[in-house]
Amino acid sequence: MNSYLPDPKTNPELFESVLLRRIMAFIIDSIIIGVIMLLVTLIIFIAGIATFGVSWLTLPLVLPFSILLYYASTLGSHRRASVGMQLFDLVLTPTKGVPLDGWRVLIHPVVFWLTIWVFAPLLFIGLFTARRQLLHDLLTSTMMIRRSPMQTTTNSF
Repeated sequence: MNSYLPDPKTNPELFESVLLRRIMAFIIDSIIIGVIMLLVTLIIFIAGIATFGVSWLTLPLVLPFSILLYYASTLGSHRRASVGMQLFDLVLTPTKGVPLDGWRVLIHPVVFWLTIWVFAPLLFIGLFTARRQLLHDLLTSTMMIRRSPMQTTTNSF
């Protein structure tokens, strides 16, 4: 692995209960996404009544776009964390020394949802990786660490 990445042996506080925190953050984010989808569906339904059902055709495109917009606006912010991740003191960090750019911010949640739907048993891979990375983290060259210990260490990850 890269030498500039935090090591769980020398900085265990960065990785303390990261998997449990990720599960809890996922639950919070799923609730928020559910509310967003409900609101968007309601708006499109009302617009569909006014347009005699024409706007209902946009629903399959608008719902995934609204989910991506949620992740882009939260993971793409200076906090690099969704609302759930912020509540549980997590931050998304790149592992290859490149900045967390717009494409990676969009690709990370897409790969996450695909791996959950297709490879759900592989979520257990986080139990066996040193930095508690999941499959979508490995594929997008990112990792999740705790924010508060990261801010107190001298290295900036």
